[in-house]
Amino acid sequence: MVVMVVAAAVVVVIVKVVVVVVVVVVVVVVVVVVVVVVVLRVIVVVMNSSSRRVVVAVVVVVVVVVVVVVVVVVVVVVVVVV
Repeated sequence: MVVMVVAAAVVVVIVKVVVVVVVVVVVVVVVVVVVVVVVLRVIVVVMNSSSRRVVVAVVVVVVVVVVVVVVVVVVVVVVVVV
């Protein structure tokens, strides 16, 4: 009886670890893709730049990075707590 309870607890811990790893990998891939797309976009804007466009591009980059970081933190916290 005790062995079954311990085995069940171990399985739950393993599943949680696997879920956390999968979520972290997915989030990292998404973050990398977003950063690459944003950087390419900024390069294009800078190549065609007027100074106002460059400022807008920098603001967009900062906002996107902040949003991505917040989403990553929230997802990791939710997965770890649950």
